[in-house]
Amino acid sequence: MAAPVQQSPQPVGGKRKGKAQFLPAKRARRCDAGGPRQLEPGLQGILITCNMNERKCVEEAYSLLNEYGDDMYGPEKFIDKDQQHSGSEGEDDDVEAALKKEVGDIKASTEKKLRRFQSMESGANNVVFIRTLGIEPEKLVHHILQDMYKTKKKKTRVILRMLPISGTCKAFLEDMKKYAETFLEPWFKAPNKGTFQIVYKSRNNSHMNREEVIKELAGIVGSLNSENKVDLTNPEYTVVVEIIKAVCCLSVVKDYVLFRKYNLQEIVKSAKDSQPQPKLGNGKEAKLEPDGKLNQSEPSDGNNQQVAPESSEEPGQRKARSETQAGSEGEDKSELESQDSEGPESKENELS
Repeated sequence: MAAPVQQSPQPVGGKRKGKAQFLPAKRARRCDAGGPRQLEPGLQGILITCNMNERKCVEEAYSLLNEYGDDMYGPEKFIDKDQQHSGSEGEDDDVEAALKKEVGDIKASTEKKLRRFQSMESGANNVVFIRTLGIEPEKLVHHILQDMYKTKKKKTRVILRMLPISGTCKAFLEDMKKYAETFLEPWFKAPNKGTFQIVYKSRNNSHMNREEVIKELAGIVGSLNSENKVDLTNPEYTVVVEIIKAVCCLSVVKDYVLFRKYNLQEIVKSAKDSQPQPKLGNGKEAKLEPDGKLNQSEPSDGNNQQVAPESSEEPGQRKARSETQAGSEGEDKSELESQDSEGPESKENELS
């Protein structure tokens, strides 16, 4: 007679353990390459928004950043730990020298694994954060936008906006105030001065108040130099505040209006492409003929309905708008507007 098959004992309560017990080890393996893999305070990098394809966005970002990074800083060099510490073998005469060498070896081993650009989890959908090492992100991104603005050559398909992040801190008002007092000094502390605006956007965060953040940051800029003035039309500097979950990303950029809010899709368009079509008094769309005359086009349905001019929104995210309805998350309005309004998880507002 065959022996009965023994079944494995069931846990108490009759429930099997889930996969949660394996997640810590899986996350640990992801971090084996060295350095954090998630957006956190104390980092520098580039915040990139995309159009529903984050994997392709990362590929385009690596290609674009490596191209211009090599142009500005030369080819990427990797640290050779053996060559770096080959001449320090004779310094192990005492415990202190041996300890310093060991610390140097550990640091060199970690730096060897870190690349110049490293993709990280941002904590928000359609947003990619590229951590930079040994790179000034604001200068690199400005160089990229300046070249694309001049050549009008489109180099990306899914990347929308590319914002340099010069520093990150905890997304709490007191932490932001303390961090901004030192962070903003290179641009606004006397004798430095300039006109400025503050652009605020929040994702997956509900405890921060937009008005309080803008008021505090504007007060800090004013305290650094009383000659710093607000200019919403064409400021010299734009203070970018990007909040994702519990992390605040800060940067100060130039030519924010000229470079179409750092939108790579809009910056390659010519002035003719981005200019809205004029409207006639009866609400019908008017088009310019080659001889400069206006040609009135009839609506397809025959109704006398007003046709709104096409705004400079990001491709792939255009939706119909009414006068009281704002777009969903990820959309950018015309550059002439001084305030962006997005969905409940993403809001952008400028200092007013």
